Amino acid sequence: MNADRSVCITPLRGIGDVVPGDDLAELIGNALDRPLQTHDVIVVAQKIVSKAEGRLVRLDDVAPSQRALELAAITQKDARLVELILSESTDVLRAVPGVLLVRHRLGLVMANAGIDRSNLDAANSALLLPVAPDTSAARLRERLGARLGILPAIVISDSFGRAWRMGTVNIAIGAAGLPSLVDWRGRMDRYRRMLESTLVAFADAVAAAAGLVMGEAAEGCPAVHISGLRWEAPDQNAAALIRPRGEDLFL
Repeated sequence: MNADRSVCITPLRGIGDVVPGDDLAELIGNALDRPLQTHDVIVVAQKIVSKAEGRLVRLDDVAPSQRALELAAITQKDARLVELILSESTDVLRAVPGVLLVRHRLGLVMANAGIDRSNLDAANSALLLPVAPDTSAARLRERLGARLGILPAIVISDSFGRAWRMGTVNIAIGAAGLPSLVDWRGRMDRYRRMLESTLVAFADAVAAAAGLVMGEAAEGCPAVHISGLRWEAPDQNAAALIRPRGEDLFL
């Protein structure tokens, strides 16, 4: 896992507003400004994957449950939004004013089940995470490979808060064609000491790098082309990055 030459991170412009049913492989292929090479990575914002897959929900169509009403009173959130959060979650971990922390059905521990209302042109709506982000990444990889003649790695990224740290950073919630997690245990450091616990979140690092040019507001850059990376570890999807519940010491 290395960069044997300069790593190039190129924003893919001109993708525009994505709507349900759009072919992301076509949109991304048209936005590329140079041919793909082996080990190139396309990082795609979760938002356009969710939009293309029709994960937009009108809040007026949501009927809050009693549990949602109770949590809405605690968190001071729209009860309809809280109901959506509950529908996407397996556990409520924290509920305080302004914050509803849950374990998403995918295993991710996150605020609001990753449900987003920013940068949506549909009024009074909310956008859910893809049903199966790793499957979405694999499907996009195959479609781009069929279109362009080479299979890029795909990372589906989302902005994420972190325990003990302020601010958000992009992480991988879906991946295909690269090692999401690289095990360095058993390797030697430069002073010949064996690494005992080092697991590198490679897909998260790729997503974070892409986030530097994607932005978080009105930048209009939902996909990034990264070239110059190299890796030798076997492919592993983003589910490998989720810490097993029995090993989670922070909840």
